Amino acid sequence: MLTGFKNFIMKGNVVDLAVAVVMGAAFGAVVTSIVEGLLTPLIGRLFNAKGIEEMQWEGFMYGSVISSIISFVLVAAAIYFIIILPMNHMIERRNRRLGIDPDVKEEAAEDPQIALLTEIRDSLQNRTL
Repeated sequence: MLTGFKNFIMKGNVVDLAVAVVMGAAFGAVVTSIVEGLLTPLIGRLFNAKGIEEMQWEGFMYGSVISSIISFVLVAAAIYFIIILPMNHMIERRNRRLGIDPDVKEEAAEDPQIALLTEIRDSLQNRTL
């Protein structure tokens, strides 16, 4: 029972996911600090408010929505430029080194159920009443 749990925990995808969650939480704190410490006061000054959070119109607190959008865009951009883009370049270099052409796509094996259903459909279409 415990060996099964140990095998499950030690799988690469579980460990990778755990690392990603911890890194995401830490990175989220950095982005939140940047948004609240730098961007919020700058944008707030443009609109004569103490910060984005206090911007409102007739009781609608649109400043907090703007702050959340800025935070989301910063996190998404940072993940793309710090993780995704370098990983894509690394995969591309590895594929070139191994002689793998990304433009050549292997034909996927046809699912036997789809083949059978296609055969039945064609048979029914050719059937005369």
